[in-house]
Amino acid sequence: MHGITRLLAIAEIPRASYYKWRATQPQRDARQDRDHEIKEHMMAIHMAHPYYGYPRMMNDLCEVGYIVNHKKVWRLMKVLGIQSIIRRKRNVSNYTPSVVYPNRLKRKFHATAPQQKMVTDITYISDGSKFYYLSVIQDLFNNEIVVWQLSERNDVELVMNTIEQWIRKRDVAEAVLHSDQGFQYTSQAYNTRLEAFGVKGSHSRKATCLDNACIESFFSHLKTEKLYLGQCNSGDEIHQAVEDYIYFYNYQRFQLKLKKRAPIEYRCALAA
Repeated sequence: MHGITRLLAIAEIPRASYYKWRATQPQRDARQDRDHEIKEHMMAIHMAHPYYGYPRMMNDLCEVGYIVNHKKVWRLMKVLGIQSIIRRKRNVSNYTPSVVYPNRLKRKFHATAPQQKMVTDITYISDGSKFYYLSVIQDLFNNEIVVWQLSERNDVELVMNTIEQWIRKRDVAEAVLHSDQGFQYTSQAYNTRLEAFGVKGSHSRKATCLDNACIESFFSHLKTEKLYLGQCNSGDEIHQAVEDYIYFYNYQRFQLKLKKRAPIEYRCALAA
């Protein structure tokens, strides 16, 4: 058995170089472990959003705590063999909105009481073979998810079912309900339902997602904190995952804006 000094002499490697290499080995191992975790998250994000390029991939990684620059994200995507799927251009739609409301919120997302300012939107979730559509209504007073509906179809019926659930659950008169200008939210059926219950409709400007940033933020948390961490393989699994996360979000996930309380805890504390 040979000593390290003799082996280094045989290999013609300076002792200083060897000890420098040995000192940096734990750091190298730690970087490799972290890169492995980042790659796992990237694959999960890619499965849920195959159209993501490296800029949006970088943003989603930041949401779950991995601060990685765009060059590294691009390099790791290349190593993993993933790239964004370019969408085919669709034919121009002939759809003409029936009703377009003014933007009543104008990015003023603070509310002083429940049921003052509500926001709504739809996001999609994949089980690996098909898409499901999640519609939610959020109260900007405490960021609480008041109602939600999951469907296999992204249509007016999904939005109307969400509205019906909200109307049965709360007194909605005089509330402002803000959305984007999707076809569901500019339909005559939607407008008629809001008018019947005294709800004031509000729309974002076209192609301006920041006008509805609060609900976009919720969808991002749902996906990065729950859905990306484990692949749902059926509609039932997606339904259960969404139900579990919304309960956690409403009752347990504290927010700095709410004085480190969860949404429902904050509302109940102020009502007491």
